[in-house]
Amino acid sequence: MPSLPKTGRVILVGAGPGDPGLITVRGSRWLERADAILYDYLVNPRLLAAVRSECELIFLGKHQKQISNATPQKLWTQDEINRRMIELASAGKTVVRLKSGDPAIFGRLAEETAALDAAGIPYEIVPGITAAMAAGSHAGVWITNRDQASAVALITGHEKDDKSGSALDFEALAKFPGTLVFYMGVTTVGEWSAALIAAGKAASTPVMIVRRCSWPDQLVLSSRLDRIAGDLQESKLRPPIIIIVGDVATDTSTANWFMSRPLFGQKVLVTRAAEQAAPLVDRLSELGAECVIQPTITIGPPADWKAVDDAIHGASQYHWIVFSSANGVQAFCERLKSLGFDGRALKNCKLAAIGPGTADALAAYHLHADLQPDEFRAEALAEALIATRHGDLRFQRILLIRASRGREVLAEQLTNAGAWVDQVVAYTSGDVDSPAPEIAEQLAGGEFAWVTVTSSAIARGLVRMFGESLKQTRLASISPVTSDTLRGLGFEPSAEAAVYTIEGLVQAIINSPT
Repeated sequence: MPSLPKTGRVILVGAGPGDPGLITVRGSRWLERADAILYDYLVNPRLLAAVRSECELIFLGKHQKQISNATPQKLWTQDEINRRMIELASAGKTVVRLKSGDPAIFGRLAEETAALDAAGIPYEIVPGITAAMAAGSHAGVWITNRDQASAVALITGHEKDDKSGSALDFEALAKFPGTLVFYMGVTTVGEWSAALIAAGKAASTPVMIVRRCSWPDQLVLSSRLDRIAGDLQESKLRPPIIIIVGDVATDTSTANWFMSRPLFGQKVLVTRAAEQAAPLVDRLSELGAECVIQPTITIGPPADWKAVDDAIHGASQYHWIVFSSANGVQAFCERLKSLGFDGRALKNCKLAAIGPGTADALAAYHLHADLQPDEFRAEALAEALIATRHGDLRFQRILLIRASRGREVLAEQLTNAGAWVDQVVAYTSGDVDSPAPEIAEQLAGGEFAWVTVTSSAIARGLVRMFGESLKQTRLASISPVTSDTLRGLGFEPSAEAAVYTIEGLVQAIINSPT
């Protein structure tokens, strides 16, 4: 029986104002399912990091730098965008049209849906958080409140080019009993601010300028209606900018939770392997940092699984299975599952984890760490294991799950205590050849406040990649071992985690003197 042809469709998704965490759950799900994504320059590229590898990414132009697998493009016209959406959907593809903010708020949604209707293409609209609402919340301006504003008006400062005259009624806007929020109003600020004053709006009306709302480099300036044109000209601020006009737009320095976060305005280079970067990036971003990812190492499967498979089949012969990283847990347990086993295959073994991150990784597979040292390093783990037998590990068989490279201290100490130690490589650790040129340029130019260093392998990779440019920033080390590696390479860390975990590293950065 022949299969039915795949029906294409277009999903018009609001990406929110900039912070990738502000997209809706439904919007995120459509990004995961998309065959093609057409996205604007104001869309945060981090939203596209998790799309399927076969998804076609089409950048619609302007100021945004291309991400690695996006199709290079000039600034597209609306007609070109409409045609491309229709072509892709007609070919049976699921197409996401990803727009900044909310598609229905000054996003030319009417033009795009009209084109889709005319072509008979089915579509869905996924609303997003529009910039006006986010700007108020992120700048500490409550655009409605019971005392000062019971209404809000959203106004475009840039009307359609071929309109004969303005459709805005400035007399009505001047009398509006609430807050006015202008989109795309930078180039025409002199015209609309003067028109409001001429229509009776008080020249002293407070104005708040919010640039790049919800981004790590958000900027907020206070002004007045009669001064805003001059202030914008003097500051030379460029879009994207939201302008809030009304009594609510007073000084918000005490209410601006977003810009008061401890790492706001600091740019941090995260150097973990791409698969591992998310937890650290998410935590730093929560605290206000702008994170850039440049892996220095790669994580992959071993060239041959035979040693791991043999260890799994012979797991019952071991007294202890020891994990020195969360990567080792994931690699071993996924291989266990692929062979048709589950945790019951380890029922005769005790499990040891080097630290809480590794123990948490075991817990994700419903496995409990029977031992975890107080200090999260190989020497302490070896000492804790030796202590379980009062210093004598004779007749104990221990399986170490490890990377393709790393220190031998754990195996050496256990062997010296009498244990029979088997080591199996569950994952490989390799070097990234070279950094992205723009990141190397930014580092050399002193744009990064911090570079995170979460292992000795990463420390060596950083020095190999960037050399003396690392002296233009501060290095945050996850442990004394990593710090010693940095010092041996000629670089003194500016911060070292007291607790050798991702959270410990973050706290070291927060607590470091500025």
